[in-house]
Amino acid sequence: MCIAFFSTAHPQYRLIICNNRDEFLHRPTSRADWWPSPQSHVLSARDLVRPIHPTWMGITKQGRIAVLTNYHEDTCEKAVGTYSRGEVVNSWLALPSDSTQTTQEFVTKSISDGHMASVGGFNLVCGNVMEPLAIMSNRVSETEPIPWIADKPGQTVGLSNTDYDDRSWPKVPMGEESLVDAIAAHVQNQENEDALIERLLGVLSVDTLPRLDSGAVAQEYIPHLPQSVFIPPIGRDKEAQANGAGVSVTENEDGSPAPPSTPEGAPNHVYLEGLYATQKQTVILVGFDGRVRYFERTLYDNDAQSVPAEDRDRSFEFKIEK
Repeated sequence: MCIAFFSTAHPQYRLIICNNRDEFLHRPTSRADWWPSPQSHVLSARDLVRPIHPTWMGITKQGRIAVLTNYHEDTCEKAVGTYSRGEVVNSWLALPSDSTQTTQEFVTKSISDGHMASVGGFNLVCGNVMEPLAIMSNRVSETEPIPWIADKPGQTVGLSNTDYDDRSWPKVPMGEESLVDAIAAHVQNQENEDALIERLLGVLSVDTLPRLDSGAVAQEYIPHLPQSVFIPPIGRDKEAQANGAGVSVTENEDGSPAPPSTPEGAPNHVYLEGLYATQKQTVILVGFDGRVRYFERTLYDNDAQSVPAEDRDRSFEFKIEK
């Protein structure tokens, strides 16, 4: 149940993006870094379960941005498609660095080629951080107009695992309000950029999840997840351990894990069980001059253990290439 917020309300930044990645904690995931050649212009963390190592959120040196949230389904199994949602994200971010494809062209092509029918339900915010961003989904009618955000100053919007205009999930309006307050406090107190990032991480860390009994599995929490921006560890870890999560896996040529998958390439079920929580928090700040600050905080490692405070954070800074 990931969530993302987008704001143009800060007078010093063209765009602010905040994201929580909620996932089963034994699912192998990399830290944020620049991708290897020939996609070395892409910066993101990556899911290591799927062979293509897709991502849910990333940015390029040219300013292309993509942020994906899964669409809410009744069960975890129904949420898994034949192809990874991350392929859609990769197809935008991994375009050649000199590509001239526009956001509108990418969205139109993605919707019309029919490939999205074999992908699990998703929402995708994509575009260039210096321009308006499109919201694309494969759970709405193809005839519905594409919403655009970050197209005017003073705008703050949230997107979780339902329709963009669905205001019934308490975590979305609650997070939007918290983000507006955090930005206003930062401006009023004339704080530095690191202080802004800490305030934004605070927005992403608001935990209002109702607690079930100690024996509850993660799926029992599904009806309650829309109530909280931050998801603490829920479920029973012994399920994943009993089914083989956390065991040694083979390696790919680049040295990253190559965990077991189904013949169709979908993740093995062992990565859809066990402890579930907000695993990563990411903040992206974009200045009006094209300067980008990308900050990632990793809360849990692939063994579902808390990452020590001194090892949690990664920060990148670059100027958008024109």
